[in-house]
Amino acid sequence: MPPEQKEKEGELNRTLGLPMILLFTINCIIGGSIFFLPAIGAKVAGPSSIISWAILSIITLYAAACFSELASMFPNAGGIYEFSKQAYGRFASFMVGWVTWLVANITVAMMLVAAIRYLIPDIDSAVTVSFLPFPIPMRIIQLAFCLFWVVGFNYMTYRGLRESSFMVGTFTIITIGLLLYISITSTTHFDAGNLSPFFIKDSFFANASLILIGLFFVSEAFFGLEGVLFLAEETKNPRKIIPRALMIGAGITVLLGLFLVISSLGAYNWEIFGGLRAPFAEFARVFMGTTASKFIILGTYLVILGAATTDIVAGPRLVMALTRDKLFLSQFKQIHPKYKTPYKAIIFQAIATSVFVLLSFQTSGGYETLLQILIPLEMIMLTAAVLCVTVLRFKLPNAERLFRVDFGKIGPIIMVLFYVFLVFMWVTTETEAARFLKLSVSFILMGIPLYFLIELYYNPSMISRARDIFTLPNLLMESVLIPKSIRKETLTLLGGLKDKVVMEYGSGVGTFTLTLVEDVGSNGLVYATSISEKELQATNNRIKRMVYLHPLKSFAPIKLIHDLEQHNRVHPSINYVDAVVSFGNLGIIQNVKKVLREIHALLPEGGKICFVEYGDFFRIIPNVEWLADNDNIQKMFSECGFSVRVLRKKGLLWSYVMVYGIKSSKDVPLI
Repeated sequence: MPPEQKEKEGELNRTLGLPMILLFTINCIIGGSIFFLPAIGAKVAGPSSIISWAILSIITLYAAACFSELASMFPNAGGIYEFSKQAYGRFASFMVGWVTWLVANITVAMMLVAAIRYLIPDIDSAVTVSFLPFPIPMRIIQLAFCLFWVVGFNYMTYRGLRESSFMVGTFTIITIGLLLYISITSTTHFDAGNLSPFFIKDSFFANASLILIGLFFVSEAFFGLEGVLFLAEETKNPRKIIPRALMIGAGITVLLGLFLVISSLGAYNWEIFGGLRAPFAEFARVFMGTTASKFIILGTYLVILGAATTDIVAGPRLVMALTRDKLFLSQFKQIHPKYKTPYKAIIFQAIATSVFVLLSFQTSGGYETLLQILIPLEMIMLTAAVLCVTVLRFKLPNAERLFRVDFGKIGPIIMVLFYVFLVFMWVTTETEAARFLKLSVSFILMGIPLYFLIELYYNPSMISRARDIFTLPNLLMESVLIPKSIRKETLTLLGGLKDKVVMEYGSGVGTFTLTLVEDVGSNGLVYATSISEKELQATNNRIKRMVYLHPLKSFAPIKLIHDLEQHNRVHPSINYVDAVVSFGNLGIIQNVKKVLREIHALLPEGGKICFVEYGDFFRIIPNVEWLADNDNIQKMFSECGFSVRVLRKKGLLWSYVMVYGIKSSKDVPLI
């Protein structure tokens, strides 16, 4: 990004050193699932699930090494998205970014739903609140707590990274302390008999299958490596600090995880342990007494909440990176002038996370449902990321790498094949797996139309192809797209056009062009430009037909100009006009000031303009950023030598933004 552009948009503050990044890393990796997944692994594979955790530890360390190499090459806020952009290209990188964003928000929702199990474990009963005369279902109380934390954590993130860092750092220290306390306490009750029989099936292949299925489920415990990567632009010397934090943090995390799993399975019967919804809550009651267990339960609740904070802090940085590359709506890249945070992306994230929380409360599974949707998404995200190492080893062999992972060309491929095999084992073994996999894939596929919508928002070549495709529908719908009342008002705002030279900047299918050639008359001239060749053909055919049907009328001569660069210029063949009119093209101009100044150069003093733009599509799609505010519009035109006014007209499915005025260096009264 050019320096002047970053200065204009605002920059993130580089405030994070190694200690804080290390705490972020540990919190990202270990997550709150560590307080649930040992029981789930035991339920699947019994004591042999310890092998699942050992394999997972090796995978986690190798993945951390892969991310370390990539972070040392591209220390940007986009993280996995940035790596994918360098390795795969625009569409694939958007899809990776989309999956990463889904993973972050589903993870946060899952952690909040999981945390509430420890604080308020009974989901079936109702309680009576003292100031209300009727009972409130416990699920409503749980939901209220979850949404409260969504708002609270996002507000802390909104206020700035200093507050967020303190929050994450505090939760990480509590996490490490609690895990060590539970693990050490477990060793005092260790009974080798709880690990016997270690393999719960008779055959080798049956036990191996259970270990692999267990590995699939527990794999979520150490996912999250990607979270810290999004803080690269707020880290001092990120090319060195982030790889160091990743490797140290991954090492600490896997040791803590293995210690917890081995000690807890050695202290508690695996069959009972595997059936508990909040396993360490019951564990604390049995081995630590009522008073101590209350502190453990509260601490576990806080730790699981803390696991959600890293994704809440990191998620908006991903959205900001996507908007910089015009792969998301530009409004979300704005940095708060005071707090130096991507505040609009944070607000958007809070809404999205709340939706996932609400969805989780619509199913009886809750945490388990979100977990089985999440794991395939995380595996897809992780495999796409680690494969970047292999691709970039071939694509950019001489690029500087301050950290190099061993077996960088073949290791990631082996890791990907192993994950594919795990998913295959899961789908062929678990009865509900196919349904959850379909849900995961459906979430991914939602990103495809979103990508094309965004491309239509920004990409001129995509706009040209789309307009070619939709020429016929636009013809059929022209009375809806540009109603006669809007056409009539546009003519009024332009004033008399008789015998004038008029440019229609973007003719569409000729809806307003037909009106222009009739209004201007034979002594004038109409230029009609379009980015779409098929639209111009339709316009030309319609004008020929109108002239044929009305031989006695006087129509203006017309010059049709196909201009694939219309999004960035006025066609050079046009050297003078008295007036300019445009429908639905202002929002797709890439360099608005350049085009307006070129229009300014064509007009005489007092020459008239009228731009009609669509806004508030279906009441949910935001306007192009600078077109959202009337003052911004007037300022933009004023800087280019125009005095304009803005009218907004409400339509059925969208509104019309009408910008009209004259070429004038001074602001003059307009009717």
